[in-house]
Amino acid sequence: MNNTKSILVRYFILLIVSVPNLSLFYSVFTPLTIYLTYALLNIFFDSSLTGNIVSFNNFSIELIPSCIAGAAYYLLLILNLSTPGIKFKKRIRLIFLSFIVFLILNVLRIFFLSLLLFTGSNFFDLAHEVFWYLLSTIFVIGIWFAEVRLYKIKQIPFYSDIKYLRSLKK
Repeated sequence: MNNTKSILVRYFILLIVSVPNLSLFYSVFTPLTIYLTYALLNIFFDSSLTGNIVSFNNFSIELIPSCIAGAAYYLLLILNLSTPGIKFKKRIRLIFLSFIVFLILNVLRIFFLSLLLFTGSNFFDLAHEVFWYLLSTIFVIGIWFAEVRLYKIKQIPFYSDIKYLRSLKK
């Protein structure tokens, strides 16, 4: 596939995925996040699961869409699909790896916050805010940079495509 066709296909996929308001990400990652969080908490506590609420030791946590972080999965997809020069099989591996790593980090984040809630820590609110505003972004950026290094990606998201398109004008 030539570069221009590749750009059209990659950005068309990003557009199609975003149109239903990220519902694809939430429909896939909500049950995964809920069940993995429940399973992890159940290792340490007698836990129960009702819908999106995990209860343990007289505490309950409700896993709302913000906890699932669908936009973070979309950002990882954007970084992947806006980077040219990646072969199809490698791109699929990159996407799955980034999604799996983020899912694991997100479940561990929820678990850690659950432990703070359980212990009655005064740092729960602060930790929740820090995780929400700072660490989620660092997780996404860290995952992408790790993949760039691991898979030796030389192109830059968006920039490399723009540079190529500008070269066509000349």
